[in-house]
Amino acid sequence: MMKGYWVCIYETIDNQEKLKEYALKAKPAVEKFSGKFLVRGGKNRTNDGIESPRTIVVEFPDYKTAEDCYDSEEYQKAHDILNGHVTRHHQLVEGN
Repeated sequence: MMKGYWVCIYETIDNQEKLKEYALKAKPAVEKFSGKFLVRGGKNRTNDGIESPRTIVVEFPDYKTAEDCYDSEEYQKAHDILNGHVTRHHQLVEGN
């Protein structure tokens, strides 16, 4: 079975405190669904497209679990914290 991933590329972060608040709530939701953070910020270089201040990659056991986590009440409560404070591209993808 192929794994599922969240790939999240931030375009803008207008409120670092809200981002921290989101992270505190999102982490337990992700861990509840056996999610593992592979990339969380850190050094980066944009080769094509928009400059990004932050990129996140989370690995899940399979695509369905990645989907279930994103759609979960726990994660959506965390997600709501970001409204109006960040612009990002969040995608679910299947991979090895």
